[in-house]
Amino acid sequence: MDKAYNHKDVEQKIYKLWEEKGYFKPEVNPKGKPYSIILPPPNANAPLHFGHAMYVIEDILIRFHRMLGDKTLWVPGADHAGFETQFVFEKKLQKEGKSRFDFDRETLYQMIWEFVQSNRPIMEGQLKRLGFSLDWSRKKFTMDKDIVRIVYKTFKKLYDDDLVYRAERLVNYCTYDGTSFSDLEVVYEERQNPLYYIKYGPLVLATTRPETKFGDTAVAVNPNDKRYKEYVGKEIEIETVLGKSKIKVVADKFVDMEFGTGVVKITPAHDFDDFEVAQRHNLPLVRVINYDGTLNEKAGKFKGLYVRQARKQIIEEMQAKGLVEKIDENYTHRIGLCYKCKNPIEPLPLEQWFVKMQPLAKPAIAAIKAKKIKMYPSRHTKTSLQFLENIRDWNISRQIVWGIRIPAFKCDDCNTWNVTEGEIRDKCGKCSGNNLTQDQDTFDTWFSSGQWPFATLMSLGEGEFKTFYPTSVMETMYDILLFWVARMIMLSLYVNKEIPFKDIALHGMVKDPLGKKMSKSKGNVVNPLEMVDQYGADSVRFALVYGTAFGNDQALSYPKLDAMRKFTNKLWNMARFIEFKADGKLNPSSLSFEELEKTAKNEKDREMVKKTKDLAKDVTRLLERYDFNHAAQNLYEFTWHEFADIYIEDVKERVDKDSFSVLSSLYLITLKLLHPFMPFITEEIYERLWKREDHLIISPWPIK
Repeated sequence: MDKAYNHKDVEQKIYKLWEEKGYFKPEVNPKGKPYSIILPPPNANAPLHFGHAMYVIEDILIRFHRMLGDKTLWVPGADHAGFETQFVFEKKLQKEGKSRFDFDRETLYQMIWEFVQSNRPIMEGQLKRLGFSLDWSRKKFTMDKDIVRIVYKTFKKLYDDDLVYRAERLVNYCTYDGTSFSDLEVVYEERQNPLYYIKYGPLVLATTRPETKFGDTAVAVNPNDKRYKEYVGKEIEIETVLGKSKIKVVADKFVDMEFGTGVVKITPAHDFDDFEVAQRHNLPLVRVINYDGTLNEKAGKFKGLYVRQARKQIIEEMQAKGLVEKIDENYTHRIGLCYKCKNPIEPLPLEQWFVKMQPLAKPAIAAIKAKKIKMYPSRHTKTSLQFLENIRDWNISRQIVWGIRIPAFKCDDCNTWNVTEGEIRDKCGKCSGNNLTQDQDTFDTWFSSGQWPFATLMSLGEGEFKTFYPTSVMETMYDILLFWVARMIMLSLYVNKEIPFKDIALHGMVKDPLGKKMSKSKGNVVNPLEMVDQYGADSVRFALVYGTAFGNDQALSYPKLDAMRKFTNKLWNMARFIEFKADGKLNPSSLSFEELEKTAKNEKDREMVKKTKDLAKDVTRLLERYDFNHAAQNLYEFTWHEFADIYIEDVKERVDKDSFSVLSSLYLITLKLLHPFMPFITEEIYERLWKREDHLIISPWPIK
């Protein structure tokens, strides 16, 4: 063996060997118990970031179960990531001095398609460099035709079951990106803005948004507020910057008597609370903000101004007319922002497709409470139940080009919507008219990816679905528990009457060395392949699971990476010692624990057999309950301190045939236990020392 281990000479060579031998396929153990994981599909719009290296958790589980003899399937895939990808592509266009408005729908779609397809091989190459034993012969993409057909079928079933409806309702709209979002995609931030106390006839009310006053359809007070009882149910005359008008005063319990003056203006088209008030009091919706963020003709001379411009000019004119009583310049409140561009979200009325969520949530709640699905760490169970028990209807329409277009066709003759399973409809099912127009919107990405576990396996064939569904575990980061995991549970139970996975394992976030979230805007994103080049894939993998309780956040630690590189060198040096003592006569097969207990004559050998057996039991138990940190720590401490520092040093002084047989067998057992964590070096050592035709990746786990 070479004096030093060089990961650059080993890793790609070994991965190629594994692929060529077909070791990543479930057919390796055709009679084994099915064990399956569907890879959470990374967005196909950019190379992977360091957080994706946490797929190592899934690879550990897959390699562990493969060695246990299970019929193991890990399906790779990529997500078209509708809005995310279009956002990235538009940034690319901006650098070229172009925008999405320069292209028709078909051209823009094709450009994004080519952009995505050029990026997918880069992502796959990164996953391979990290040693992930995915079955590439079964890889899927959320825009594959067979996947899209399943998504369409689900949408049609929901529609036929009266669980999908189309309605004009207030939605979270980003006027910068030109699309609506679900409630989960809005981020909230505390900001300081002026609070304007403005005169509405005999009343004074406080608002942060005077520019929406042209859409006011009422003024509200609390029914228990004695100050304003005389006005309830009446119309009051108010003066505005556009002249005099009248407005109704309503009583509603949502009004906080302690806020401002206890009087609020009701703008149903631009505020979610106001929209609910309007529903209760039968008030009209008057939209004054366009979808590009400018004011419309209802704003009179302020038409065409963007919100901030309009706010400034309107307040100046109101002050000139004596309609502003005072301004609180430092009012702190929460505002909703687009999670991507961080511009304020505008609540706007828009006709969209919505999914009724409560009927879908009930079976999911029951499954979680009955522990048909278990969560690790268990603290996430409460979070998911709170979300499901308070769930609101889901807006699944997105006003973007890139994505799965909604298969709904509006009849221009009778205004009826015709929903299909993807086929083009040219004749109205109601009036038989042939003037049909397809909805321009695409599905929310989470609607299609919410079907990922069953859609992937169904598209691979009926046999695959029957064998591997429900999948064994869904492992992902905790931040998409509500976005994705909860929706997968609901949609899977709805479509298949079965849970999509038995366990949910949620890892934490990998932050930069200073403990800050990695982001391109901050410039602190770490490329995982740079770390692989410097430290080796095994060191990166082991560092990610060592020293951090599963589910907790961690900071990228260069000292830890360096420590794990030293650990690989330690393993290599242990192998070199065994090779030297073997003198070319290493037994091609290792002994089982039962055989070792009989072979070990020396007390220290017997003691080491027992310790290794206890370690094997412990690591097995810890992996079965997703305690990767303690499994890694126990392996590290045992290998370095018990095995290398104590046992090998002792054997050096008394090596004979029996003690060497024990030593080499225990070392091989240790390599097997380490293999799911550090696959490359363990495979390389196995090949160098034992020179077997089989490989460590498919060798049996040391203990059942």
